[in-house]
Amino acid sequence: MPRIKLDLPECNLFQCNITVRITDINYGQHLAHDALLGLLHEARLQWLAHLGYRSEVDIGGAGLILSDVAVIFLHEAFYGDVLQIRLGIDEISQTRFELYYDVSTQTHPIAKAKTTMACFSYTERKITALPVLFRQAIKSQEQQ
Repeated sequence: MPRIKLDLPECNLFQCNITVRITDINYGQHLAHDALLGLLHEARLQWLAHLGYRSEVDIGGAGLILSDVAVIFLHEAFYGDVLQIRLGIDEISQTRFELYYDVSTQTHPIAKAKTTMACFSYTERKITALPVLFRQAIKSQEQQ
Protein backbone atom coordinates (compact mmCIF):
# COMPACT_ATOMS: atom_id res chain seq x y z
CA MET A 1 0.00 0.00 0.00
CA PRO A 2 1.40 3.44 -0.87
CA ARG A 3 2.30 5.87 1.88
CA ILE A 4 0.42 9.12 2.40
CA LYS A 5 2.03 12.02 0.55
CA LEU A 6 2.03 15.46 2.13
CA ASP A 7 3.60 18.45 0.45
CA LEU A 8 4.09 21.29 2.89
CA PRO A 9 3.77 24.91 1.86
CA GLU A 10 6.33 27.32 3.28
CA CYS A 11 6.13 26.98 7.04
CA ASN A 12 7.10 30.48 8.10
CA LEU A 13 3.81 31.43 9.78
CA PHE A 14 4.98 30.71 13.35
CA GLN A 15 7.72 28.74 15.08
CA CYS A 16 8.08 27.33 18.58
CA ASN A 17 10.34 24.88 20.39
CA ILE A 18 8.88 22.14 22.56
CA THR A 19 10.92 19.62 24.54
CA VAL A 20 9.85 15.97 24.40
CA ARG A 21 8.71 14.97 27.90
CA ILE A 22 8.99 11.52 29.44
CA THR A 23 5.19 11.22 29.20
CA ASP A 24 5.52 11.65 25.41
CA ILE A 25 7.55 8.42 25.12
CA ASN A 26 5.98 5.06 24.29
CA TYR A 27 7.11 1.48 24.91
CA GLY A 28 9.38 1.73 21.84
CA GLN A 29 11.30 4.41 23.79
CA HIS A 30 10.53 7.10 21.20
CA LEU A 31 7.92 9.84 20.67
CA ALA A 32 4.44 8.31 20.63
CA HIS A 33 2.05 9.10 17.80
CA ASP A 34 -0.67 10.32 20.17
CA ALA A 35 1.83 12.52 22.02
CA LEU A 36 2.85 14.14 18.73
CA LEU A 37 -0.77 15.19 18.18
CA GLY A 38 -0.71 16.82 21.61
CA LEU A 39 2.51 18.67 20.74
CA LEU A 40 0.97 19.89 17.47
CA HIS A 41 -2.02 21.10 19.48
CA GLU A 42 0.32 22.97 21.83
CA ALA A 43 2.07 24.61 18.86
CA ARG A 44 -1.30 25.62 17.43
CA LEU A 45 -2.34 27.20 20.76
CA GLN A 46 0.95 29.08 20.98
CA TRP A 47 0.32 30.43 17.47
CA LEU A 48 -3.18 31.53 18.45
CA ALA A 49 -1.75 33.23 21.57
CA HIS A 50 0.75 34.98 19.31
CA LEU A 51 -2.24 36.31 17.33
CA GLY A 52 -3.87 37.49 20.58
CA TYR A 53 -6.34 34.65 21.17
CA ARG A 54 -6.38 32.75 24.46
CA SER A 55 -8.21 29.62 23.36
CA GLU A 56 -9.50 27.65 20.41
CA VAL A 57 -12.97 28.05 21.90
CA ASP A 58 -13.03 31.79 21.18
CA ILE A 59 -11.26 33.29 18.18
CA GLY A 60 -13.36 36.41 18.11
CA GLY A 61 -16.89 35.08 18.46
CA ALA A 62 -16.55 31.46 17.37
CA GLY A 63 -14.21 28.55 18.02
CA LEU A 64 -12.06 26.12 16.10
CA ILE A 65 -12.49 22.39 15.81
CA LEU A 66 -10.13 19.89 14.18
CA SER A 67 -11.91 18.15 11.31
CA ASP A 68 -9.07 15.99 10.00
CA VAL A 69 -5.39 15.28 10.48
CA ALA A 70 -2.61 13.67 8.46
CA VAL A 71 0.80 12.81 9.94
CA ILE A 72 3.90 11.42 8.29
CA PHE A 73 6.72 10.29 10.57
CA LEU A 74 10.20 10.72 9.12
CA HIS A 75 12.48 9.91 12.05
CA GLU A 76 12.30 8.99 15.72
CA ALA A 77 12.38 11.59 18.47
CA PHE A 78 13.47 10.80 22.02
CA TYR A 79 13.08 12.03 25.57
CA GLY A 80 14.72 15.44 25.97
CA ASP A 81 14.86 16.24 22.24
CA VAL A 82 13.92 19.82 21.48
CA LEU A 83 11.42 19.84 18.65
CA GLN A 84 11.24 22.88 16.43
CA ILE A 85 7.68 23.11 15.13
CA ARG A 86 7.13 25.50 12.23
CA LEU A 87 3.61 26.24 11.01
CA GLY A 88 2.27 27.11 7.59
CA ILE A 89 -1.23 27.92 6.39
CA ASP A 90 -3.08 27.39 3.13
CA GLU A 91 -6.51 26.91 1.58
CA ILE A 92 -8.37 29.44 3.69
CA SER A 93 -12.11 29.35 2.97
CA GLN A 94 -15.13 30.97 4.59
CA THR A 95 -15.34 28.26 7.27
CA ARG A 96 -11.99 26.45 7.46
CA PHE A 97 -8.27 26.42 6.71
CA GLU A 98 -5.37 23.99 6.44
CA LEU A 99 -2.62 24.31 9.05
CA TYR A 100 0.69 22.58 8.27
CA TYR A 101 3.40 21.53 10.71
CA ASP A 102 7.07 20.90 9.97
CA VAL A 103 8.61 19.15 12.99
CA SER A 104 12.37 18.68 13.35
CA THR A 105 15.27 18.57 15.74
CA GLN A 106 18.60 20.28 15.05
CA THR A 107 19.76 17.14 13.26
CA HIS A 108 16.70 15.37 11.81
CA PRO A 109 13.31 15.99 10.29
CA ILE A 110 10.87 14.23 12.64
CA ALA A 111 7.42 14.58 11.09
CA LYS A 112 5.22 16.61 8.86
CA ALA A 113 1.52 17.03 9.46
CA LYS A 114 -1.60 18.83 8.33
CA THR A 115 -4.76 19.64 10.24
CA THR A 116 -7.94 20.98 8.76
CA MET A 117 -9.33 23.48 11.23
CA ALA A 118 -13.01 24.38 10.90
CA CYS A 119 -14.72 27.31 12.54
CA PHE A 120 -17.26 25.95 15.01
CA SER A 121 -20.00 27.46 17.13
CA TYR A 122 -19.78 25.64 20.45
CA THR A 123 -23.17 27.07 21.51
CA GLU A 124 -24.99 26.01 18.32
CA ARG A 125 -22.83 22.88 17.82
CA LYS A 126 -22.27 23.52 14.10
CA ILE A 127 -19.73 24.75 11.56
CA THR A 128 -19.89 28.52 11.07
CA ALA A 129 -18.02 31.28 9.24
CA LEU A 130 -14.58 32.35 10.39
CA PRO A 131 -14.85 35.64 12.34
CA VAL A 132 -13.91 38.55 10.06
CA LEU A 133 -10.94 39.79 12.14
CA PHE A 134 -9.53 36.27 12.55
CA ARG A 135 -9.92 35.59 8.82
CA GLN A 136 -8.16 38.87 8.00
CA ALA A 137 -5.32 38.01 10.41
CA ILE A 138 -4.67 34.58 8.91
CA LYS A 139 -5.11 35.80 5.31
CA SER A 140 -2.42 38.42 5.92
CA GLN A 141 -0.14 35.73 7.37
CA GLU A 142 -0.81 33.42 4.42
CA GLN A 143 0.54 36.10 2.08
CA GLN A 144 3.81 36.60 3.98
